[in-house]
Amino acid sequence: MDAGGERMLLAMWSAPRSRSTAFERMMMERGDFTVLHEPFSHVKDFGTATVRGREVTSERELIAELRGLPGLTFLKDTTDFAYPELLTSQGFLRETVHSFILRHPREVIESHFALNSGLTRDEIGFARLWEIHQAVLEAGGPEPVVVDSDDLLDRPEATVRAFCERVGIPFVPAALQWKPGEPGQWGRTSRWHQDASGSSGFARTEKRYEVTVENDEKLAAFLRYHLPFYERLRERRIRLDCPAEIA
Repeated sequence: MDAGGERMLLAMWSAPRSRSTAFERMMMERGDFTVLHEPFSHVKDFGTATVRGREVTSERELIAELRGLPGLTFLKDTTDFAYPELLTSQGFLRETVHSFILRHPREVIESHFALNSGLTRDEIGFARLWEIHQAVLEAGGPEPVVVDSDDLLDRPEATVRAFCERVGIPFVPAALQWKPGEPGQWGRTSRWHQDASGSSGFARTEKRYEVTVENDEKLAAFLRYHLPFYERLRERRIRLDCPAEIA
């Protein structure tokens, strides 16, 4: 997987609340990629997304626009919505360099519920992540790169370096630090990105939630459903002790 100095579309898929926005902020800091913030979910949630100044209003239109982009583009998106057109777009699945970032579903569910008390099972997103992963392989694409966000927090330089090696882009050490602030693209969904907006690098913050998988049976059931999909993806994560391999 090599950018070749010409054209590359690099996608990162994530369940909501999985630290993907911090990773996106690091990609912004690099300066060599045009970064698109959640265009698929914006089409689903708001009816429109902006791709390099052009408004798109459907998933199909978005995919066509993305496939025609020049240069280096990174998009980050979340799976609180379903993307049926994505799952059947063989060319997009095969041509795009796909990656995933994971956080334990226990933490994801509790964090998500704190912001969205009407949370439903499928919005949590791990089953949809697995669908995308399998669709990429079925379309003939290369094995996607899977990042464990705990590794990203505990060993940021090693994790980002390994990610860059696997997707075929240069490692930029300076991008591991940035100035706090909210990029304009985050404005529509700013309440979801407060931690990332206040950050200046990858750092662990511990939070306690009133409603947890231990004291709420609905959240416990959500965890039981999504845990197998998370575990299947995590088995394929970058193993930092084996830098030449994807697990």
